[in-house]
Amino acid sequence: MIKHLLHGVLAMLGMVSTVVAADSPASLMAQYAQQAGVPVSALSATRGGEFYRTEHPGRNGQSVSCASCHTATPTQPGRTRVGKRIEPLAPAAHPQRFTDAAKVEKWFRRNCQDVLQRECNAQEKGDFIIWLSQVK
Repeated sequence: MIKHLLHGVLAMLGMVSTVVAADSPASLMAQYAQQAGVPVSALSATRGGEFYRTEHPGRNGQSVSCASCHTATPTQPGRTRVGKRIEPLAPAAHPQRFTDAAKVEKWFRRNCQDVLQRECNAQEKGDFIIWLSQVK
């Protein structure tokens, strides 16, 4: 009886995790392309890579880029300004990246404010994800 109940609960949890894990880099790229009013084919890995590496004036006057914390090689772990480890940004090195739309939006909002002093637009987000999806 308990074994049956446990299997049922585990099966339900499996179903829940399947639903939660429905987001993917491809689905997010499609969403951002739609928001930007462009086809997915208009997203640019080249622009995404440039976006990642471009330095901007930071709040404290020092130049910052995405690579400042995430490293020049996004398949490697990075460090926050206070030294906390950041898992690799590229999905090839960290398959859970870009699988939760709410988390993706949270981190885009926070990091774009830190680096650009504004929110990223949909085109920038789509370009960024398409580039990272191609990084091996």
